[in-house]
Amino acid sequence: MKKLFLFPIFLLGLFFLIPEARGQDPNYSQYFSEPLYFNPAYTGLNTGLRARFSFRDQWPNLPVDFRSYYFSADIGDRNLPGAGGFGIIINSNNEGISFIKNLMIGLAVSVRIPITSTLVTQVGLKASIVQKRLNWDDFVFTDNLSEKYGNVYLSQFTPPDVNSKVFPDFGAGGVLQFANSEGNVSGTVGFAVDHLFKPDESFLSTAVAPLPRKFIGHVDLVLTAAGRSSAGMYTASSEPLKINPGIIYQNQGNKSLIQAGLNLLKFNIYLGGWFKGSFDANAGTAIALLAGYRYSFAENMSIKFMYSYDLQMSGNLQGMGGAHEISLILEFDKLSIFGGGGGGGSFSTPGRSSKSNSALECPSFY
Repeated sequence: MKKLFLFPIFLLGLFFLIPEARGQDPNYSQYFSEPLYFNPAYTGLNTGLRARFSFRDQWPNLPVDFRSYYFSADIGDRNLPGAGGFGIIINSNNEGISFIKNLMIGLAVSVRIPITSTLVTQVGLKASIVQKRLNWDDFVFTDNLSEKYGNVYLSQFTPPDVNSKVFPDFGAGGVLQFANSEGNVSGTVGFAVDHLFKPDESFLSTAVAPLPRKFIGHVDLVLTAAGRSSAGMYTASSEPLKINPGIIYQNQGNKSLIQAGLNLLKFNIYLGGWFKGSFDANAGTAIALLAGYRYSFAENMSIKFMYSYDLQMSGNLQGMGGAHEISLILEFDKLSIFGGGGGGGSFSTPGRSSKSNSALECPSFY
């Protein structure tokens, strides 16, 4: 029976000690597979339609359920007003043993501002509705418990005013995309702010719990080891080695997280390694190892599968099982609504159509 009394205390400790349970957003290791989640300016950055699905299982060895689910779809069409794109974002995650369930559904739009043929910037906005649900009946307090019979008593703890909280939320960001004239070096630099107006997520009418703003800065490069073949159908053997180093920094409330590393792409195979460091002594550091595969089932259509595993290297979370993350990405490069898709400038990948007089259309590493 001693374990029954200690278990609620263990859960309370998790809520106060684990960064992802402290009124902060869930984090993804494959930030490049969930770009709209981190920065709405990525919406329609490349022409065509992209749909992304992600699942993350955090610390599976713990008796808690830290799982996150992500979906986004965005389309880039240069005949749209603003010449950017629009998309939808859905993110869901559980906290504790499903004690708290969060659901976010948002719309994102972007405006594209060409500067030169090798330099483009985009500004994006996200408007979303967030629902937080509290399963109060699943909580077990010390006065619920009998030493002999277990959970048999009614608790005297006062329940919250509501078990469901719905509120609007907004985010904004910008991305600068660039490439050299030869097309073998390209990259992006971006900055975003989420929870602009710090919405109140408290379940109590007598208390206020503003969701802290999240600040995100990121930089990545795509280095192509050799020149591209300009003719013929795209094949994996004709694709040069691509190296994608990057770094992303996140700050929310009093928590900061930095992630740096690189990915490689050759023969349609992705391999990567990333260092994740937190300024929270309890969280420590981790290494995220990634592997994936891209299959092109048509000239401008492909599907990508990514798997990564977070190996905890230091901190109090060692031995908790790390984190498994799976992503599935569908790309339809020529799909458009108003005839402004399938663009691709002089730096587009082999096998994709080209408009030599268009501003930079440089597909990202993913």
